[in-house]
Amino acid sequence: MKADAFLAAVKGKLIVSCQALKDEPLHGAEVMAKMALAAQMGGAAAIRANGPADIRAIKAAVDLPVIGLYKRGNSRVYITPTFDDAAEIAEAGADVIALDCANRNRPDGAPLGDLLERIRRELRLPAFADVSTLAEAQGAAALGAAMAAPTLSGYTENSPASEGPDFDLLAQMINALPIPVIAEGRIHTPEQARRALDLGAWAVVVGSAITRPRAITARFARALGVRQSCLSTET
Repeated sequence: MKADAFLAAVKGKLIVSCQALKDEPLHGAEVMAKMALAAQMGGAAAIRANGPADIRAIKAAVDLPVIGLYKRGNSRVYITPTFDDAAEIAEAGADVIALDCANRNRPDGAPLGDLLERIRRELRLPAFADVSTLAEAQGAAALGAAMAAPTLSGYTENSPASEGPDFDLLAQMINALPIPVIAEGRIHTPEQARRALDLGAWAVVVGSAITRPRAITARFARALGVRQSCLSTET
């Protein structure tokens, strides 16, 4: 899918992230496909999904564009760290490739610019830059990313942790970048999603607040002071 077509499909709309890691009860491609179908029925314009198996199942279940990523737990660069990872999710049917564009070394040593160029030239897909700072966003845009989001704000040493969305970084990115900025990261309520659009975000990604019941339950439990044996952390 061309970047223009994807961006036109999601402008002003909701993208739902359907992900469950191996330690979560809903982990599995069949469950994520059903989650994506529920999201489509609820009004989602696109899906964000992790790994080839989930992407294939979701593409078979819904008629929506998919932002694909590949989470790898063996390096500081966690989201689609290498070109081989990007190629696998492209082959699985991803329409957009999401990747960590934070300012840190990739496990294979490849420069970010080379990776973005190969995604564009060899896979012929647009790149979605997950960043934690304005400088990272500007760098990714200059290197050819088609869109960017503050997904990693609060998850790197260069960005402060927060319970809610980083609206300050979102606004900075919207004002400074020549590419569309998509809101993503700890958006827990419809009111926060609406605020992101009002700030000028191209679209809004919501994940945990919709598709991760363990994380949703944990937030309620923390608010009530309930001790849990396995509270999840949100990523």
